[in-house]
Amino acid sequence: MPKDKATKSILLAGVGGQGILRASDIISLALMAAGYDVKKSEVHGMAQRGGSVTSHVRYGEKVYSPLAARGSVDIILSFEKLETLRYIDYLKKNAFVLINDEAVFPPAVNMGIASYPENIPEIVGKVFKKVKVVEASALAEQAGEARTANTVMIGAVSNFLDVSLEVWEEVIGKSFPERIVEFNIKAFMLGRNA
Repeated sequence: MPKDKATKSILLAGVGGQGILRASDIISLALMAAGYDVKKSEVHGMAQRGGSVTSHVRYGEKVYSPLAARGSVDIILSFEKLETLRYIDYLKKNAFVLINDEAVFPPAVNMGIASYPENIPEIVGKVFKKVKVVEASALAEQAGEARTANTVMIGAVSNFLDVSLEVWEEVIGKSFPERIVEFNIKAFMLGRNA
């Protein structure tokens, strides 16, 4: 059992098509392999490409609820910048904020009814001290497979979790078809070192 027994929460937020649900599965499996009790909840909403998708991952010695309350999340792993703002009220004051530097315009922006907020990381940084922007798409390209941006984000969050590198590699190896495992391991390491 890991040293820290307190229940902690991670909120993954993004839009359909970004691999949020796969990422939450991998994070949950790695935490379980490291000895934590884990509960996970998914909100698909309009999970088609572009619709909001979230997943709560809660872990600790004993976890009783899969959903984190507002104001209780330790880490937000945001796969899209605007989604960070949408779920910011779930975060604790000292939360870690990991933001993928990707903008997916919602229909209202595409139709000219609304505008996409500028400088989202700076806005978030005025409230939270621990904000890190990850160039996940660029790092995924560097890994050799553009669709590994979600694995880049897993690598980024892995720095904040008490899970060994060997466990992460084993879980990633079992979570993808053999032909793309190498790309995902490389993407994970690029995110971990970002």
